[in-house]
Amino acid sequence: MKKEPVFDPQAPTCTVLLLGVHAPYNRTRNIEGYFQEFVNLAKSNQLCTDLTLFMRIRDIDTAYFITKGKLEEVKKVCDEHDVHHVVVSEPLSVQQERNLSDYLHCKVFDRTQLILEIFEKAAHSAEGKTQVQIAMLQHKKSRVSGRGVHMSQQAGILGLRSGAGETAKERELRHLENLILKLRKELVQIEQVRTTQRKRRLESSLPLICLIGYTNAGKSSILNALTKSDVLAEDRLFATLDTTTRELYIDNQKKGLISDTVGFIQNLPHNLIDAFKSTLAELQYADLLIEVIDASDPNWESHMSIVREILDDLGLQNKEILYAFNKIDMVGNDPEVLKTFSEYQPHALTSTISKNGLDQLKEYIKTWKKQNN
Repeated sequence: MKKEPVFDPQAPTCTVLLLGVHAPYNRTRNIEGYFQEFVNLAKSNQLCTDLTLFMRIRDIDTAYFITKGKLEEVKKVCDEHDVHHVVVSEPLSVQQERNLSDYLHCKVFDRTQLILEIFEKAAHSAEGKTQVQIAMLQHKKSRVSGRGVHMSQQAGILGLRSGAGETAKERELRHLENLILKLRKELVQIEQVRTTQRKRRLESSLPLICLIGYTNAGKSSILNALTKSDVLAEDRLFATLDTTTRELYIDNQKKGLISDTVGFIQNLPHNLIDAFKSTLAELQYADLLIEVIDASDPNWESHMSIVREILDDLGLQNKEILYAFNKIDMVGNDPEVLKTFSEYQPHALTSTISKNGLDQLKEYIKTWKKQNN
């Protein structure tokens, strides 16, 4: 009989399989880029990424998500490599997650759990931590609701925590709901402080510029370069979650305030969007949004569509936007590529590596500021 899985995927003896699935609903034109993003998510969660399996399925199996033929392929890999954890690139239902765990004899986690844990590790401010805790508890609550008679089996966590599940489903749900309610009250108090700060800013008539965009597009790097700050900027997904606001000076003249915001990603869990709405609400008061796009990423157009969808969901579709095509130093001077960028207006080509890489961005802000005086 296969040994029980070790609930520590970061332990040297624990084998993690990253299962990338090209599902029929995924319309991305660059599936390799999508899979690489999934691997990068795993790296951001400090998981071993040595064992990967990528596959395409034509239909969604309601019981196991992947079809039976592909399921046998995964089972073979798990047995051959003594896999303890399987992390799937797609969101799974409670039933699918449980069925896969039973069939593969290892613990299965989906994309939602992966992203939630990345957010949990990356949150540093009281507001960020509270928002992530709410999202984690809501996700756990949905898992409890779906377990039914299986409530007593161990739920497990992809990261470092573990513990046996409760047997009293109603009591556990009530406990989780009370915790969520308590955290929401704490979040309201934190939001009151933010509201006071916002009121002072509005009274000062200082324009607010917000950096938005897909995760790892370079927003924090641009903020640092423009304001000579030292906000954490790493080449990994969701390196920073907490909103940072700095005074913006160009040519020694104060132009207003500029804020960094949490990055977006496709299939961002709804629990996280709901939890971070209080933070993203700051975008409603922005005078200008600068959408930072990683111009070197083959999927940049798809990323822009995802950002647009989230902005629409937040009711921000009519906000003034400048498109900043970042990391342009990695693209070169291909006329066809530059022509494609020019279809998005207004836009600026940016780089935080080259000496004059932010000149176009600064010039636009100076012109925009004059027009709005």
